Amino acid sequence: MKPPFSSPTSSSALRKARFSPYLFTLLAFIVFVAVLYGEDFSCIVELGSESDGRPIEKSREKLPFAIGEIEGGRCDVFSGMWVRDESNRPLYEESACPYIQPQLTCQEHGRPEKEYQFWRWQPHDCSLPNFNATLMLETLRGKRMMFVGDSLNRGQYVSMVCLLHSLIPEDAKSMETFDSLTIFTAKEYNATIEFYWAPFLLESNSDDAVIHRVSDRIVRKGSINKHGKYWKGVDILVFNTYLWWMTGLKMKILRGSFDDEVKDIVEITTEDAFRMAMKSMLKWVEKNMDPKKTRVFFTSMSPSHAKSIDWGGEAGKNCYNETTMIEDPTYWGSDCRKSVMEVIGEVFRKSKVPITFLNITQLSSYRRDAHTSIYKKQWSPLTPEQLANPVSYADCVHWCLPGLQDTWNELLFTKLFYP
Repeated sequence: MKPPFSSPTSSSALRKARFSPYLFTLLAFIVFVAVLYGEDFSCIVELGSESDGRPIEKSREKLPFAIGEIEGGRCDVFSGMWVRDESNRPLYEESACPYIQPQLTCQEHGRPEKEYQFWRWQPHDCSLPNFNATLMLETLRGKRMMFVGDSLNRGQYVSMVCLLHSLIPEDAKSMETFDSLTIFTAKEYNATIEFYWAPFLLESNSDDAVIHRVSDRIVRKGSINKHGKYWKGVDILVFNTYLWWMTGLKMKILRGSFDDEVKDIVEITTEDAFRMAMKSMLKWVEKNMDPKKTRVFFTSMSPSHAKSIDWGGEAGKNCYNETTMIEDPTYWGSDCRKSVMEVIGEVFRKSKVPITFLNITQLSSYRRDAHTSIYKKQWSPLTPEQLANPVSYADCVHWCLPGLQDTWNELLFTKLFYP
């Protein structure tokens, strides 16, 4: 089996997996793929009432902002390979986008090479449309776009701003932060692109946008409106939440208020806690988002590369000094819990409104080379012991910009306009 990337001289793609000859397995596979690979859950497929459980195709209504179909017809844009494309990548220069946080500016902080910037995602059965910043800005005229979630969603948010800002005169754009909310304004378009910090979506003891390094994380049940009141009126909403739930096999859930003198806290499995959050988000969307005028996206889990033994590397190592991709096309890291992915599909299949799932997990899993590693602003001074062992402080969670997260936005652009 060939690797999930191609040099400029490569011409073949990965072999497609063979389906099981057994009908039951085939049906299970179809349902799984529908969950895993990024369709609009409420309008693609549902299990019918027939005893054999055959899927029934619902009629597809045109989604807001859609302008057509992808060239070559419908295809799974999340299944493909990385192609080196130095002539068209990166989509912008790090130094040309002043909005990138210093935690993501890898070149400024000494990364000696730029190979991670030169890769383009190529789906197997079609090509992604070119990201059209003019179309995106015109679509956002008089509208609000908001990314809601954790620092990984903030990275995608900043990537979107970087992809658009060069078309806007200096005196016609601004970026301001108000506690958990950051707003980029394109004044001539009367448009905003916003980021709202809510790592669990629900209220938690990690909601401070600056000081949130809490080891004993607690999430409050039934608290979606604590943050959701700031999301009302948004036209394009992009959610993510995953990393902050991964503290172990259980999560602490608060029943009541953080202001209660005696707090009623219970522990439940991470999957059940995550399911609770997904159901709350879905109910909020169904109540507050008009499916005829707005779009909702959910970005899947962003993989980390903290254990090199996952890809056959040396024990005790991580993404530090990795400058090439993982070659195994079936690679799935130990940090990505499929049980959580299954919860997302389980909840979203019951949605009454379209939610577009951006399945960036597999394509990002190959990119051990694209993390910020040690090439970032550090939160605190490094100790002599850390300096002597860079692996100990390498960030294998976040991604350099420009880089991988620009591809996430190319996929968002594709699903927004060519769903």
